[in-house]
Amino acid sequence: MTSCDTLELSHIRYNINYKQISRICEKILPRIQHQIEKLTVEPHSIKPILSFNYPQLYSLSLVNFPEKIFLQYFTDDLFRHDLFAKKITHLNINILNKTPKEYWAVRTYFFTSILSLCKRLINLNFCYFSDQDLTVSIYNLPPPSFKSSTLTNLKINVDIIDDCLDLLDGRLNCLSTLIIKITQISSTISNTDNITKLPKLKYFSLISYNYTSYYDDLVCPLLHRMINLEELKLYLFVRRFDSIYIDGIQLYDQILIYMQRLNKFTFSIKTFVVNKNIRINLSSNENIQCSFIGKKYGQVGSYVHTWSMKTKGECHIYSIPYEFEYFHDLSISFSGGMFHKVRNLMMVDTYPFEHKLFKIISQDFPFLQYLYIYNDESEKYKEDSFPLITFPNLTLLHIQFAHVNYVEQFLLKKFTHLPNLLNLYIRYESLEKITNNFTNDVVHLNFDKLKDLHILELFVGSESFHKYFAFL
Repeated sequence: MTSCDTLELSHIRYNINYKQISRICEKILPRIQHQIEKLTVEPHSIKPILSFNYPQLYSLSLVNFPEKIFLQYFTDDLFRHDLFAKKITHLNINILNKTPKEYWAVRTYFFTSILSLCKRLINLNFCYFSDQDLTVSIYNLPPPSFKSSTLTNLKINVDIIDDCLDLLDGRLNCLSTLIIKITQISSTISNTDNITKLPKLKYFSLISYNYTSYYDDLVCPLLHRMINLEELKLYLFVRRFDSIYIDGIQLYDQILIYMQRLNKFTFSIKTFVVNKNIRINLSSNENIQCSFIGKKYGQVGSYVHTWSMKTKGECHIYSIPYEFEYFHDLSISFSGGMFHKVRNLMMVDTYPFEHKLFKIISQDFPFLQYLYIYNDESEKYKEDSFPLITFPNLTLLHIQFAHVNYVEQFLLKKFTHLPNLLNLYIRYESLEKITNNFTNDVVHLNFDKLKDLHILELFVGSESFHKYFAFL
């Protein structure tokens, strides 16, 4: 008999011939159901697939569930199935974001209900995937609302740091791994404990894409509690006033000295400093590099940009090799390196980007898929003789808030080759200019595989516009 411990039905889409599902249930599952340990299913197949008994099953992944459909299954008591209460120890929930933001309350209900229903749950990934940031909000829930004495590993997105503090308040008393994204780290709303030590926590990953002014007051005290931590991962944007950049010395004094068992520290931290009331000489990139010497950090990358009046500046420090899929707020001060894991890059600056920087990025981010450019300043050096740049894996380009020079740079084939561009975000006026009011030959533009065109403002497309993009 053929051995099978994993069954994935997530590649089948809604337009499937349902006879195929029937065939799987009638011909295949009866032969292998006693061997299956892991299942991955989508909404259209969950009921027939879960009607079978799987004595070895411990891991279940529910993927591509619209929130309303997921709610319907809760209402239909599907999750009261013995499978969830008695067998599942590993659960992955992937919910599609096609409903209003108000559905955060429904997602919170899902999360708390799952903890209550799954009595043997050890590992839970609740909507923590690279292509979405669906959050839950639990900070205001009374203590009985959620708890688990079995859960050890949790991946989750939350709204504010109070949610994170509540997850660590003892209701998940066996938690050893917490991987969390926080939308906004701002002042706490509640009086949640941020002092009690967390001796069971061994792995902590914190990602927050928005700037916070509460790194020193909230993030550092939270990390001080993790006295037995073995691995730490931080992706943060910090705003400071009348202060200095976060460097190797500060990381050691404020964080690492409290974690004697730490084996691995992965980080990407960008500090934006504004000094109005005191005069401080902000560190140079050389100073920043020196601050990491002798502290057992391994190789560290950095770049610094200080404004001419020296009252404000920014500094980005990151461990090498770079371990994150995202690289946000890349500026003209970027010094290069290899970033094989980065799929999503955001470029932001008030100084112009030049062709040379785009060339460096195409080489240093070889697997880049999503590129966002925010810059209103025109390129200073522009020539038709620049060498061709290629982004072989780029599928999404966001240039709605970019100067038209960058639109030309990326959409004209004589400057840049984008063989797999599928999604384009752009201003209508920029589109008019590079197409000469939709009269230039489309063959000269990177539209060969374009599937989705997102235009910022409302507009009435001319007949020439519709003919030009008839392939969409």
